[in-house]
Amino acid sequence: MARRLAAAVALAGVIVLASGCGSGDEEASAPAPAPTVPASVPLPEPTCGPDARQLGAADAAYAATVVRTTAARRVPGGDPVARFQPINVNGVPTVLGVLAVRRDRSCAPAWYRVQLPVRPNGSVGWVRAADVRLSRVTTRIVVDLSDRRVTLYRDGERVLSTTAAIGKPGTPTPIGSYYVNQRLLAADPTGPFGPGAVGISAFSPTLQHWTQGGPIAIHGTNAPYKLGLAVSYGCVRVANSQLLRLFDEADEGTPVVIRS
Repeated sequence: MARRLAAAVALAGVIVLASGCGSGDEEASAPAPAPTVPASVPLPEPTCGPDARQLGAADAAYAATVVRTTAARRVPGGDPVARFQPINVNGVPTVLGVLAVRRDRSCAPAWYRVQLPVRPNGSVGWVRAADVRLSRVTTRIVVDLSDRRVTLYRDGERVLSTTAAIGKPGTPTPIGSYYVNQRLLAADPTGPFGPGAVGISAFSPTLQHWTQGGPIAIHGTNAPYKLGLAVSYGCVRVANSQLLRLFDEADEGTPVVIRS
């Protein structure tokens, strides 16, 4: 519980995020604790050369927390495709999922190839290594739409598997490879989003004009009898007790695979 509260953010943020899943609730606001930036971690033993080298494995991944305003580029040094501030629109640190590293002549990291929390889903780009701080995560989330289950792995071992409600046919949950980009607490833990949301870097394929572009999250619910059904506006709903576990254990940067 202490870890969850330490990760808490502005209560207004979760209302804005969740509105992309179909909320009509009014926004609320409250003071937020200062966001924290994870300490940097060393990379695996370097393999130097001009080519990019993949980072991460089945049981581990890397997250890049933005520490100064940065531009994501199509290629290292190329034209920018998106810009990111250290703090995002919800008042929490901006985090990018890391896919690969490109080193300079001294073998120091120069650029990271990252997943971007923007449309279209699956967008990637390159950011300068000096603009971000790396952290390592050993968790992974799999959302199986056919089975309507959310499963959390840590160090390659399954630690949680729970029934979920998913998007209905007109507002489907988007399949693909994403990552946890933010965790947000709800203003009202008894409301439609339960105690909070684990935001992921995906967007609704249909609700493109909703608040913040229709972001997707895994969140709690005040209608547990609908779990196991295809009833949402694209987000993934789980029991509140399971959401709290996900919130505690799935750090920003955790890979998220949504499969059919």
